[in-house]
Amino acid sequence: MDDPVTFARKLRREQTAPERRFWVILQPWRDAGLHWRRQAPLGPYIVDFVCKPAKLIVEIDGDTHYSEDGMIRDTERTAFLESRRFRVLRFTNAEVMDNAEGVFGVLSGILGEPGSKSTPS
Repeated sequence: MDDPVTFARKLRREQTAPERRFWVILQPWRDAGLHWRRQAPLGPYIVDFVCKPAKLIVEIDGDTHYSEDGMIRDTERTAFLESRRFRVLRFTNAEVMDNAEGVFGVLSGILGEPGSKSTPS
């Protein structure tokens, strides 16, 4: 396997449709100055999206995450990330593609409305 930085760059170039859609959903917070990174190495993992100022990681999960092995790996991964004081939020591919308003609503509940004083900076 490539080193984590090279592998993260490859993942950024080859984003899935749900990952691209989620990046668009994040746009209002990004425009308000909240810094997000895509496919970012964190410890032994590469997380889909991270907002370090808000200590929030968002994972966009496809079908492989719902197998027995996938759920075990995700549990270990989440435990590691939470031990670093991050909150880990997961959306399915279908949620991102078919319910962008709902995803936006969940993010608003955590981050505050884009550009509001409650938005972490």
